[in-house]
Amino acid sequence: MTHPYDELSDAQQIEALRPVALRAAAAFGLEPATLVPLLHAYNTTFELGAADGRRFALRVGTNSQSTPAHAIAQQSWIAAIAEQTEVLVARPQRTSEGQWFVEVDSSALGRPLLVTVAAWLDGEDADALGPDAAAALGRTMAALHVHAETWQLPEGGALPRFVEPLFGDRDLLEAASGLSDDDREVLRRSRQRAGEAFDRLLTAPLRPLHADLHGGNLKWHEGRLAVFDFDDAGLGSPVLDLAISTFYLRGEDPALEAAMRTGYQQLLPLPEADPADFEALVASRQLLLANALQLSSTADLKAGAADYLRTSLARLRHWLATGTFTRAVG
Repeated sequence: MTHPYDELSDAQQIEALRPVALRAAAAFGLEPATLVPLLHAYNTTFELGAADGRRFALRVGTNSQSTPAHAIAQQSWIAAIAEQTEVLVARPQRTSEGQWFVEVDSSALGRPLLVTVAAWLDGEDADALGPDAAAALGRTMAALHVHAETWQLPEGGALPRFVEPLFGDRDLLEAASGLSDDDREVLRRSRQRAGEAFDRLLTAPLRPLHADLHGGNLKWHEGRLAVFDFDDAGLGSPVLDLAISTFYLRGEDPALEAAMRTGYQQLLPLPEADPADFEALVASRQLLLANALQLSSTADLKAGAADYLRTSLARLRHWLATGTFTRAVG
């Protein structure tokens, strides 16, 4: 290739990843009749139409921080959820050799990429949540927490521990270009306050969390809410899951957050947390997302990283000044 991968357009990046997807499909024993780009963002997902008529979602871990051990745990947990609960998930597939994933060398990125495959989930995307969907999200989250309490990591599997705001990612925020001294102070104070909230939550037992439950990872399937994309799964306090989902509802109708909490309480009591600590957990999602864009190689996300950091700073300033986080700022 004549240009480094991160200098290519989104369309060029997708085409550079197509050979990886085709080699992965072969490892899963699939003969693609069609291979259509579905989403090119943090990771890259193709809709694979097999020659026998079946459909699959093939995900290439373009920016994923997941290791082989993480993939074993993620896929094993999804399979257990499918078999042991009423939560609808995209059933993970195994390779011809019985593995949950395959690693494929990418000449475009100069490194191996981890690829997984799941059975196709029919249904409408649940991007815009109404009160009924928000309540269903709360119930689904609680059901996952109930299952995770007793589920055991498989042999060879591991999950990251969510014990600080950036989930172990390299911190690129304070060194970002174009920031004033005041901007850097906002980031420092936000990271410190969020970190203190995480420290206090470590007294609670950690369990597997999806850690990315929002409309973009949900579908309506046969009248029920279905969950996919467990790539961000890790070990944490259940209140963190609630805070992450709350982040995506803040700035919209307050009834949505209330509906999610009511749905959760239909199965479990709400996780306990000091209100100020809960707001810090909600705000910590802003830190993590802004940092993730600084790390991204995806063309469109990389192009928007600087603007998103400015938006993040406005939201974090509002939280530090008022004690309440909202996405309606910035």
